[in-house]
Amino acid sequence: MSLQTTDQIADLLTRIRNAISANKTEILVPTSKLKEAIVAILVKNGYLASYKVEDGKPRGLLHIVINEPGTLAKINEITKVSKPGRRVYSAADELPVVKSGRGTVIVSTSKGLMTGRDAKKNRLGGEILVRVW
Repeated sequence: MSLQTTDQIADLLTRIRNAISANKTEILVPTSKLKEAIVAILVKNGYLASYKVEDGKPRGLLHIVINEPGTLAKINEITKVSKPGRRVYSAADELPVVKSGRGTVIVSTSKGLMTGRDAKKNRLGGEILVRVW
């Protein structure tokens, strides 16, 4: 019997946090389109080294490389902002700035997931999912 988590984003972030604190360089996570989109944004912004999707039954695995061996992880803190019990939404001009611009928020907009910076540029608000720095 497998344990089913209701909040897949929180599960992903917890696995990343645990791997960093245990000095692991890579992790395997059950995949979903949402997790893949979040990880892609983290890789694009330099917080994670790389990722790839591995096929599997009944579902694939997301192979995430947190940092190259011998280097430090680039994530100091990664938290979930909007939770199932308390959703957090923001208009485009009210999106938060993390650590004076050194950090990033990931926002779910009508045009898909993007960073807070991109959402402001495109004048899009939405649900704030993740804060990372």
